[in-house]
Formats: sequence, C-alpha cells, structure tokens
Amino acid sequence: MLGGVTLVPEFFATRLADQEGAPARAWLDRLPDLVAEYADRWGLSLDGPSMHGYGGLVLPVRRADGVSAVLKLNYLTPETKDEPVALAAWQGDGAVLLYDSDAENGAMLLERLEAGRSLETEPIDDAVRITCELLRRLAIPVPQGITRDLRTEAEGWAEELPREWARLGEPFPRKMLDAAVEACTQLGPVADRLLVNEDLHFENVLAAQREPWLAIDPQPLAGDPEFTTLSLLWSRRTESALDDRFAAVVDIAGLDADRARAWTLVQCARNWLWFAEDDDCDDPGYPSVQAIGPWAMR
Repeated sequence: MLGGVTLVPEFFATRLADQEGAPARAWLDRLPDLVAEYADRWGLSLDGPSMHGYGGLVLPVRRADGVSAVLKLNYLTPETKDEPVALAAWQGDGAVLLYDSDAENGAMLLERLEAGRSLETEPIDDAVRITCELLRRLAIPVPQGITRDLRTEAEGWAEELPREWARLGEPFPRKMLDAAVEACTQLGPVADRLLVNEDLHFENVLAAQREPWLAIDPQPLAGDPEFTTLSLLWSRRTESALDDRFAAVVDIAGLDADRARAWTLVQCARNWLWFAEDDDCDDPGYPSVQAIGPWAMR
C-alpha cells in the first residue's frame, strides 16, 4: 500500500514470481520503495488504481504541472530492458511518448493513453490495418543502445532449437525444425538494421489523444520488420482466414512475403518449445501457433 492505494496486484505478483523465481520475488519486494523513489524524483502523485502486463507495473500519476501520465516499472529481461531506448528513438511518432526514464531500474514516465481501449476490441480489418501502419512507421534505423540483434539471436537459435527439440522429446515434426534452422542460418546473417518491436500486437496498441492509436510495451531489437509477423497472425486468429490476414499484413506493412513466412516459422518453433517445457501452458496463442506453423511451411 502507498497512500491507501494497493500498488502490486496479487495476480501480477504471483504469476511473475512463479514464472521467474527468486529474482522476480526480490524485485517485487522492492516495488513499493521504487514507486516512492520515482514519485519523489519526478514530482508525481498517484492518480488511480495500478495496472500491469506480464512483467511491468503501471501506475496512473499526475505530474507537478498537472499533466496526467503513467509511471511504469519493468522487471528487467533481455527483451524489456531496452524499452526506454526504443521509445526515446521514436519520440512519440507512432508510439507512447517517453517523458523521462531510469533504464537501470526499468523506470519510465510515460504519456497516459486510454488503457481501457485497445485494438483488441476494434473490427479486425481496422485492427490489422492500423497495427501494420504502425509497424512500418516504427521500423526506423536502429539507434545506439539496442542490445538485442536478430543476427546474433538467429545464430544462437540455429544451435539451440535442435538441442531443445531433442531434449523435449521431439515435440513437432523434424522437417519444421530443419526449416526453422535453415531460416536462421540463411536470413540471420543478412538481417536488416531496423528497429523492430517483437511484441507488436493488437492489445499493445492503445487509443490516445495525440494520435488515434499508439504502440506500447515494445520488446525491441535490431533486425527485419518481418520478424514480428507472428504476433499479427496469432492474435484474434479465428476472425479472418490465415491467407487473407497474411496478405494484408504483408501488403500494408510493406513486408517481404517469403521473409515474413520464414521468420514466422522460426517464431512458431521457438514458441512450441516454450510450450513443450510448460506442461500447464494456458497461453491463448498456443492453438494459433499450432495452426500457423504448418501453414508457414507451405
């Protein structure tokens, strides 16, 4: 509690601690102190109940000048730690505006958007079009400070995927594994040097005032924009035919179809292995990934 407000929702804390273990529990224990520290540093007052994603706590706040904002505190992982670098590079062009940050502690002061309205509930054709337009806008030359690189990641996956596939009992056909490894070895070394958001999907695009829609919660890396295709295919999977959805994504975002299909297969293979590791997986994207993987082999 801080000023009568419950800072850390129980579901958020329990899930993160169960999945991430002792480091996450230590971070969760520090959260009240971190909130107090940044509220004091940035002159903030709490302005509503807390919100959260998987690894980030978001608190509506009001700045000393009366402007509404949100204080976001991330549990730092390789995927999340460069979020302020990406947001600073975009400067609010298609993404939530970053007012201030302390990257070492995963703290960010952000523009407040309409948290209750995302593209998850908009008509599917509009959701696809808007997200793909944002994908194209956000694919700027990668700035300094982005530590994840698709070239390096793909090199590691080419070795990791076969090893994990064998360890986990060969959970999907060998031909799909081989195709995913081939995509890593062929596309990885020549991946582009653009800023890519690996986690761009409909729930991560919120309504706003400055622009109608803005992206949030990026997981940035340097690479090909096609690498994020899967997140636009599995989300709301049953609401359009897969071929039609893929064609729209490629056309609107200006992607290379062959490259998008190949990176989609790599992403499916990675997800299959994560799901095979977790016998109790209830990720809503799992059935979609199972359907999309064989399609990507065509």
